[in-house]
Amino acid sequence: MMDSNTIEVILVNSEDEVQGKMEKISAHQLGMLHRAFSVFIFNDKGEMLIQKRAKEKYHSAELWSNTCCSHPLPNENSLDAAVRRLKEEIGISVPVEFAFSFEYRAEFENGLVENELDHVFVGFSNNPGIINPNELSESKFVALPDLFNDLNKHPEKYTVWFKIIVLEHWEKISRILEKNKLKTV
Repeated sequence: MMDSNTIEVILVNSEDEVQGKMEKISAHQLGMLHRAFSVFIFNDKGEMLIQKRAKEKYHSAELWSNTCCSHPLPNENSLDAAVRRLKEEIGISVPVEFAFSFEYRAEFENGLVENELDHVFVGFSNNPGIINPNELSESKFVALPDLFNDLNKHPEKYTVWFKIIVLEHWEKISRILEKNKLKTV
């Protein structure tokens, strides 16, 4: 596996048009807009698989987040990247469906900036995955009412992008769950 700090990301504009590529750490230091993806996996009970980011992550360490998130490599589309990283990060191989994309910017105490055009995907599996200790320290399925309750009571326990997706864009994910006959909040 490659050193995650030397991986290049795809620089884009707000219309998701490629503007070039840059080393991932440099893009985060300079706050350059780049392509990212987030994957949400649900089991047949409608529970969401969430992960606690590894202690060694360069930002948002030890915070809870969606099942998998990363960046496509140059010359890799977001769907293929999402399927690849889902396997690498948590050991799950399932098809995923594009839900929506959104742009966000977040500055961190260590000076790094997430400035991403995030493509969100949804998939289904009862597999709780396996922990890749370079990426996460724990994972668990959580009932949606419990998740929403905890997010509202303890938002500091969750990553910025996860809160944006779940609290501001839930209806887009909910449509996919309903289409697959899963209970939504």
